[in-house]
Amino acid sequence: MHPLRVKICGVTSPADVTACAAAGADAVGINFHPASPRYVDPRQSQPLLRSIPPLMAGVGVFVGLPFRQISAMAYQLGLRTIQFHGELREAIDSFPFSLVIAVRVRDRNSLQEIDRYLESCQTAGNLPAAILVDAFVEGKEGGTGRTLPWDLVAGYKPGVPIILAGGLTPENVADAIRIVRPAGVDVASGVEDTPGRKDPDKVRRFVANAREAAAKL
Repeated sequence: MHPLRVKICGVTSPADVTACAAAGADAVGINFHPASPRYVDPRQSQPLLRSIPPLMAGVGVFVGLPFRQISAMAYQLGLRTIQFHGELREAIDSFPFSLVIAVRVRDRNSLQEIDRYLESCQTAGNLPAAILVDAFVEGKEGGTGRTLPWDLVAGYKPGVPIILAGGLTPENVADAIRIVRPAGVDVASGVEDTPGRKDPDKVRRFVANAREAAAKL
């Protein structure tokens, strides 16, 4: 059996969180990027954050901000895990937060860029907790529904856990897991009625299909 973490990203209401928890998801993502259709205003996020049950992770999703500003916001909001979208630059000492670095993968050069970044992190003694690989869409940082070429990242082992995102749905997540064998899967648009509004049945089927596929590995 292959251990697998399942994250439902872009929750915008306590009802979304309840549906994710009922389905058995491990984590929910709260998007603090103002340009996203799933944006949650940090000043109005307390009811959403309070609805996350014990033992479920709440992940703050941030785009392009200085890490000092991100960590201050995460601390104020009581978050434990940060998902960062932006340019791969210097290694970040993220303690006491778990840091997930999101990378839009276009081709093998993208994987080489990840490797170079992780080498610099290794040298600095500050490896991220995981790398999230997403589909590359010009001008978009995620949540596009575009599928990442799974064969491109099949067997890719950068030395930290890989979380697979990009166009996953209840219908294709089993194939994605079988091909890529990631440590985790991440879905937003694939389990929605409309952007930012989760469909409880799609969430339930996504988690169930992911768990079943992982159990067969």
